[in-house]
Amino acid sequence: MLARLARFSFRHRVIMVFAVWLPVLVTLNVLSSSLGTDYHTEFSMPNTESKLVQDAFNNIGNKEDAGIQAQIVFTATQGNADPAVAAAMTAFFTKVDALPGVKVVSPYAAEGAQQNSPAANPANTFGQDVSFAQLTVSKRDQAAFKSLADQIEGIGQQVNVPGLSIDYGGQVFQEMKFPASEVLGVLAAIVILLLAFGSVIAMGLPIGTAIIGLGVGMAIVAIASNGFSIPEFGPQMAAMIGLGVGIDYALFIVSRYREHLQMGEDPETATVAAVDSSGRAVIFAGITVIISLLGLFIMGLSFVRGLAVAGATGVFVMMIASITLLPALLGFTGTRIHTTSRAAALGVGVFVACGLAGVVLDKVGPLMSLGALFAVLLVGASLLPFGKALRAPIPERHEKPAELRFWYRWSRFIQHRPWPFFLGGTVVLLVLALPIFSIRLGFSDEGNMAKDTTVRQAYDTVAAAFGPGTNGPLILVSTDPAATAAAVAKVDDALTAEQAGNVAFATPGMEVAPDLWMWRVYPKSSAQDASTSDLVNHLREDVLPTTGIKVNVGGWTASGIDFSSYLAGRLPLLIGAVLVLSFLLLMIVFRSLLVPLKAVVMNLLSVGAAYGVIVAIFQWGWGLGLIGVDKEGPVEAWAPMMLFAIVFGLSMDYEVFLLSRMKEEFDRTGDNATAVADGLAVTARVITAAALIMVCVFSAFVLGDDRSLKLFGLGLAVAVFVDATIVRMVLVPATMELLGAKNWWIPKWLDRILPHLNVEGAHPADAAERILDEVAKEPQPVA
Repeated sequence: MLARLARFSFRHRVIMVFAVWLPVLVTLNVLSSSLGTDYHTEFSMPNTESKLVQDAFNNIGNKEDAGIQAQIVFTATQGNADPAVAAAMTAFFTKVDALPGVKVVSPYAAEGAQQNSPAANPANTFGQDVSFAQLTVSKRDQAAFKSLADQIEGIGQQVNVPGLSIDYGGQVFQEMKFPASEVLGVLAAIVILLLAFGSVIAMGLPIGTAIIGLGVGMAIVAIASNGFSIPEFGPQMAAMIGLGVGIDYALFIVSRYREHLQMGEDPETATVAAVDSSGRAVIFAGITVIISLLGLFIMGLSFVRGLAVAGATGVFVMMIASITLLPALLGFTGTRIHTTSRAAALGVGVFVACGLAGVVLDKVGPLMSLGALFAVLLVGASLLPFGKALRAPIPERHEKPAELRFWYRWSRFIQHRPWPFFLGGTVVLLVLALPIFSIRLGFSDEGNMAKDTTVRQAYDTVAAAFGPGTNGPLILVSTDPAATAAAVAKVDDALTAEQAGNVAFATPGMEVAPDLWMWRVYPKSSAQDASTSDLVNHLREDVLPTTGIKVNVGGWTASGIDFSSYLAGRLPLLIGAVLVLSFLLLMIVFRSLLVPLKAVVMNLLSVGAAYGVIVAIFQWGWGLGLIGVDKEGPVEAWAPMMLFAIVFGLSMDYEVFLLSRMKEEFDRTGDNATAVADGLAVTARVITAAALIMVCVFSAFVLGDDRSLKLFGLGLAVAVFVDATIVRMVLVPATMELLGAKNWWIPKWLDRILPHLNVEGAHPADAAERILDEVAKEPQPVA
């Protein structure tokens, strides 16, 4: 089927490119623009107190009280009680309170009296009066938050009192800026592929395929956001994964195509052979990634399902592009894929330089357009009579025979001493994974934002004047019919008594609706602190049950704690399901028990190493300053889940590409040792290039300001680096050598009932069956 599809795409390349892919790209983007997007994050967890608090407000139609918390923080050199300051700020708060979906508690009102911290307050380390208005904003998407923030800040700019300083804190005023990771990823891929192939055309094919696939995938994700709860960072995550796998998949097929051309085949035959072999590996690798991502549905959360849909969509589109669009593009290039003129190479260099300058100067579009223009002009100049020097081809770099390549010698070096390399590689991975045993899940807050943002400045000011817990109040709610005035007073007293512990202060109970009472409790510790989690559990289990009425603890901080606890409980289910499905898929593909078992174990070690590194850096604080983070904190609650799904899937990519080539060589020769060395020799350079591209794409997220994206990007980069080096280049050849032909053993009864899927494509029938019959008639335990 793949051979027929590749032949059709090659012969009808004009139709495939100009009547299928480009019209689909344009149509879907027009449709997504007309429909708009609805990216939003729903952190609701079933059967949790924070969800009950949210539901209580939703049931009375008063979503504001259970909405997003924010603050308007101000300080004045003449004191916040100054009549001019009080009058101006009260008018400001009145205007904000009149905005739709916004409720303001002013520090000048009786209920907000505790929102003032005079300079004389011993707990105030800021040095002058600090006050804040507490805002509760109904939930909305990121674009609506941005519009509301602009409105509020615009009103604030009209307040003109000498000596008065105003900052804005909370999620409402956060501006989510993503680093230009896609641009940096493409630029890195251009450089790496050009060095790997030595050809501009060979470099351009994976890039072009990935860019077109990315455009289609992102349009589908945008449309899907109207039906799924896809969070604001969902498109960036999908683009990151899609771009990485798209370039990787096309890279493997182009590499195989060049091999067949060098064997003397014509372009059409080479294309069909490349897709029929590496294309199969692409399909199975893509399915494995999609399985890992769709395993996120087990988590039972709407926004996680949205992330799974976004990521799986990007991978699926790239997989289809690699076996339909890429063969068509190969039809246009033919044998010219080996040659590169000086003008083309120089043009690529100019384009990359302009792109990097655009990222640094935040002028990506204009400068990349300028670079593309210069590249076109250089190529055009080479066609003129005076452009002979630019037209001159760069000498073609011929491939060495497999046995003369570095990676062949490396494989043989390891195969001659497999035990030391196996034990050494395993120890390194286990050491990297050790910090995982102290992992603490949580969420970043405004205290992790860049120091020059108004959100961070507001956070620091409030923390210095009131204590860090003021930035993350707990919302307590009771809908108990027994909540009489006397019972509410008992809750007030219980919360006041907790001020001797980790409660800074608590507001008295307020009846915000019939039979609905609300309290705000401000911890002494920050939302990220383990003491705050202890306080939430203490209130729920020890304090509130003694008041005689049912009181639930919610709010953003408690929701984060519930969310972390919920994910920690569901993560083993995700891991177990993905491991089992991946094992079964690899067992069917490779007709082996030990190969999929080793793959699952080693990929699990790669994920564990990534977990360990992010715990050591972000939670323990090792080397934080090197990546632009100024304080340690918990690991993002969603990160282990997403890291596992993505990293495990990508690790299986490299596993399938490497082992499918080894299996192909084993079926051809019947010699396991030679198959391992030859398989590594012909795939290692491509796997290394693919991994470098991934590492560059993921590392670009470390350049941004957002702590959670830094953590996510670094975790992915470490995992891919570890997997492509220690696992693929050390542990795989060592274990393959130790197990010998037993690698490919499978009980005959199991072989008969399993469906037959050939990932290697057409190849000579095999000496493998003869070898296996001799070696594995009776299965023996493996040490």
